[in-house]
Amino acid sequence: MADIIVAFPKIQDAKNLRRLLMRNGYDVNAICDSGAEVMEAVNRLDGGVVIAGYRFSDMHYVELNEYLPKGFRLLLLASPEKLADSDVSDLISLAMPFKVQDILTTLDMMMAEYHRWKKKQKKKPKERSEEQKKTIAAAKALLMERNQMTEEEAHRYIQKLSMDSGNGMAEAAGMIIELNGKEWDI
Repeated sequence: MADIIVAFPKIQDAKNLRRLLMRNGYDVNAICDSGAEVMEAVNRLDGGVVIAGYRFSDMHYVELNEYLPKGFRLLLLASPEKLADSDVSDLISLAMPFKVQDILTTLDMMMAEYHRWKKKQKKKPKERSEEQKKTIAAAKALLMERNQMTEEEAHRYIQKLSMDSGNGMAEAAGMIIELNGKEWDI
């Protein structure tokens, strides 16, 4: 589930919005009344939505949006005048006062967007360390030299060994290198 942080300069406004969201089935992870508190909260959480006002005593919404880590999106709630005077083209914003259904629909959309983003993050292969890259390159070179394979064939062989053994590519490459001392043919 995506995390929700509600932040307004007046803490009572944040508490009121939290109550409204909780009555409608949302869990609010934190309420804040300063930009620093928001940053502290987002650093403890995985990702989600920060619902915030226009300006805090220590930070403006532009700075807040800029400092949010990946996985967090800002929903700006401000008066129509402030929204008209601001560059909110890359932000999701709602004019205050808002209809309950408007904020719920917007939040549903943002939550769906977060879940799609999170799913994509899980599908991305993890970046290999330099040591792992060197191990794979060494195993490829060994296979190419010893078994007259092309680089592509050596790569596919390591991939297949990885899948068959249930290990990662670097571990499979390490097994090939370990067997280097022994006479073997593929």
